[in-house]
Amino acid sequence: MTLTTMRLRLRPFTEADAPALYQCSRDPKVGIAAGWPPHRSVEDSLEVIRTVFSAPHTFAVVERESGTLIGSAGFTGRGSPGEDELGYALHPDWWGRGLMTEAASELLRYAFEDRGLQAVWASHYAENPASRRVIEKCGFQRVSTETLMDETGEHETVFYRLDRARWEEAKG
Repeated sequence: MTLTTMRLRLRPFTEADAPALYQCSRDPKVGIAAGWPPHRSVEDSLEVIRTVFSAPHTFAVVERESGTLIGSAGFTGRGSPGEDELGYALHPDWWGRGLMTEAASELLRYAFEDRGLQAVWASHYAENPASRRVIEKCGFQRVSTETLMDETGEHETVFYRLDRARWEEAKG
C-alpha cells in the first residue's frame, strides 16, 4: 500500500532502499533522537529493512518530486487492541519544512479511516522539540513523562495519545 500527500509518497520499504536508508540513518541526529544507534553500514540498513521496516504499516518516506528516500514513518505494532504507536525519523537535510507533520497527518488518516483504530500513541525525548512540534500539530494530548533507558541511554520521554473522536473533531 502506498499513501500519497501533496509532497510525499509513503510506500513499503524494499531491499533496494538500503543505500538511501543508510544515508538517512547514519547521522547520529536521526537515530539517537528516535531511540536507536546510527547505522554503521549499508548492511545495517538492509538488516533493519528486513527485520523492522518489513512490518505492516511501516513506510519509506519519499519526496514525490525527486523520488528521494528522506526518512521512515509508521506504526510500531505496540499497544492495546484498537491502538497503535506512531514513530518516525527524517534526514536532517529535510528538517524544518513541515514534511514529517504532513506524513504523520496522512498516517493518522490511514490509522483511523483505513485501519479503524480507536487511538494512536506517540512519544519523543524531552530534548527533541522538533518531534514535540510534529506531535502537537497533529492534535495529540500529553499523557505522561517518564525516564526510560534504551539503546542510546537514559532519556526523559514524553508520551501522547490521540483518540478517534478528537481526531475527527479536529479534521472538521
